[in-house]
Amino acid sequence: MLFPYTYVPHQMEKMQEFIDFIFHEVWCKAPRSGEFRIELFDAQPELKDIVKNFHFADTKGGDFFNSHIERIYQLFSVLSQGQVRQLKCWYLGNNDVEKVCRKDTNATLVRYDEIDTLYPELSQQLASFFKGLYSQSLLGLAVLKEKIGNIEDHYQAFVDVNTEGKCPFCGLTDLFGPYQRKREAYDHYLPKSLYPFNSINFKNLVPACYKCNSSYKSSKDPFHSVKDPMGGSQRRKVFYPYADSIHHIELSVSLKHADIKKMGPEDIELHFGPESCQEEIDTWRDVYGIDDRYRDKLLAENDGKYWLTQVLDEWNEDDRAPSDYMKTLSRHTARKPFAESNFLKKPFLEACRAAGILD
Repeated sequence: MLFPYTYVPHQMEKMQEFIDFIFHEVWCKAPRSGEFRIELFDAQPELKDIVKNFHFADTKGGDFFNSHIERIYQLFSVLSQGQVRQLKCWYLGNNDVEKVCRKDTNATLVRYDEIDTLYPELSQQLASFFKGLYSQSLLGLAVLKEKIGNIEDHYQAFVDVNTEGKCPFCGLTDLFGPYQRKREAYDHYLPKSLYPFNSINFKNLVPACYKCNSSYKSSKDPFHSVKDPMGGSQRRKVFYPYADSIHHIELSVSLKHADIKKMGPEDIELHFGPESCQEEIDTWRDVYGIDDRYRDKLLAENDGKYWLTQVLDEWNEDDRAPSDYMKTLSRHTARKPFAESNFLKKPFLEACRAAGILD
């Protein structure tokens, strides 16, 4: 990830508050709370109002919400206190996205397949519920929108604060901005197909361009790397999308030869740093196909090869030397690294100069 987003608090966070209440105050207390009833929601009046409205409204989304809450309550009601404590630990761990990203051992990370080995029916119901929470058929219901707002408004607030205009996962693609009628999709950083409990947690919802979200990451698991043909995997560190500190990715390029016409992907080497976050960098490169995408751009007629044309032809026509262009590019890159892909253009042209192509 080339740069972190600034997290934007919003009314929609209330939905996660509702889910926290349902999990801790309704489900986890089911073994000693008796029959399922509306009074279980007394301590959260807004949520109680929603549940009552859904009961009488006869909507698909409302029925989905209420029926799953009750079914999961029944499954929790037969658990021991030790089993409930285990589920609480998993819930808290999966929702502490920052700790999960830095592979903090205090944050227990659990996937559906792990829950399934112990509680197969509960795992199935949790999967159905949490995957379905992030759906327009539910979030678009008027009674719920009145309490939590809507995601279009969240996106508007988000891009008003995050003004870079580029996808931070690739640095190449423009994001839909504040004056466009469309918005980017929100990527579930911990994929909702694999991980329970956080499908509506906005610390786990990250706007990303279509290529990064759908073409590359999709439902790939950033938090585990496959290590052997049998499917064994191990945890790995991941960039936290809303980190307070800005990490500066160091990118340099080297070329194996100076014949640009015969150059292929195998002739371009990409080097990333700093060493202090190398594990996060390696994860990022793997999940988002960074090496292939950057090499492809450097070899494209309207990108890397055009950058060379600018230096060798256009500037020379004005009696300006490549060294002058590089000085100008360095200043632009320092101020606006992601404008016109300067963060990639500069190291590529420096590699061309080192290979003698700019002589």
